[in-house]
Amino acid sequence: MNKTFSAFLLSCALLLCASGAGVFVAPANAATVARAECVAEVASRRILHEQNAEERLPMASTTKLLTAIIVIEDCDLGESVRIPSAAAGVEGSSVYLREGDVYSVRDLLYGLMLRSGNDCAVALALHHSGSVAAFAKVMTERAAMMGATDSRFANPHGLPAEAHYTTARDLAMVAAYAMENETFRTIVSCKFYEPRGWQNKNKMLWNYEGAVGVKTGFTVAAGRCLVTCAERYGMRVVSVVLNCPEMYERTAELLDGVFANFRMVPLCDPAAGYEGFAIKRAFAYPLRKTELRSLAFSAELKDPLPAEKGELAGQLKIFLENSLIFSQNLYIM
Repeated sequence: MNKTFSAFLLSCALLLCASGAGVFVAPANAATVARAECVAEVASRRILHEQNAEERLPMASTTKLLTAIIVIEDCDLGESVRIPSAAAGVEGSSVYLREGDVYSVRDLLYGLMLRSGNDCAVALALHHSGSVAAFAKVMTERAAMMGATDSRFANPHGLPAEAHYTTARDLAMVAAYAMENETFRTIVSCKFYEPRGWQNKNKMLWNYEGAVGVKTGFTVAAGRCLVTCAERYGMRVVSVVLNCPEMYERTAELLDGVFANFRMVPLCDPAAGYEGFAIKRAFAYPLRKTELRSLAFSAELKDPLPAEKGELAGQLKIFLENSLIFSQNLYIM
């Protein structure tokens, strides 16, 4: 093993030693227990904690994460939207849109995510797809592309509907995907939207160190729901709690546990290379202190090796407890 890569792995070990020991087990506090919960690291999508994470449940206004990211990806945020009658007077939380008023797509997104405007959700759905039903079809299809394969959507806001459900794990995948979008992050981390005088309802932004979004939700059927993203120690994680009476307290417990027990550890560094070969992509992964010993690096090389610099020499694979977590090409230096 070359000296540069050996020193690189040693730095990984030292980083983990500073992270605390033990496997994260969420505290069993009856006052804060959720019907379903999931915590995932954003970049790797590694699940760091879950409980009943595959149970199909209603998710109230956390639905709006998906509505927002679809609109952000597909629409011009500066475009003007004349509010149709169908978007005025929608039941539940609202920014009180009136028929004929003109808002930008950007304004409606802030109303959607900061004030949980159901009227904004309908206005955006109609702007995007022409009908709520057509937009709901897009939602289900796009959610599956994000890794949410056990979810179905009937509307853009999360009001109760028979065929409208997700799982905690699916919602974590949607949140992780959305939080990789800079525009989405800007909106959901905004505490106060000056142009319209809207304050964000999400108390985590004020009360939890490192919180950067995402969305609250409540209906009688769904209970209290909360999706949160927080960043500490160079690690960005999303937490989902569904039907959780003390959603803020439970989310804080989950995030505290994850940040105490995991660190984002760099495992590939193009500057260090690997065993005398060049690599092009950096890779980091959330690990517990005790997991470093369970890592295995494997190089599958061509025989014979090519002679010229930059030619493909083989492939590097990284395993954690015999499960492949990453692979990339090796090149002749």
